[in-house]
Amino acid sequence: MAFEFKLPDLGEGLEEGEIVQWLVKEGDAVTEDQPMVKVLTDKAEVEIPSPKAGTITKLHAADGDKVKVGATLVEIDEA
Repeated sequence: MAFEFKLPDLGEGLEEGEIVQWLVKEGDAVTEDQPMVKVLTDKAEVEIPSPKAGTITKLHAADGDKVKVGATLVEIDEA
């Protein structure tokens, strides 16, 4: 079953972040807490970890895209 992981609230009332670099690609297996993506906010660059183990089935943004908090970042097929 696919799990949609949404961009979490990164604090400080920020509404969006920019994808700096994906650390995974579609088809990759990930473990819980494995870094998936680097996101740049107005305050800092942060790595966002996977909330679950599984297989990446779809990336919903590309490097350089701006993503709103609450928007789907990635779909993970749970292991």
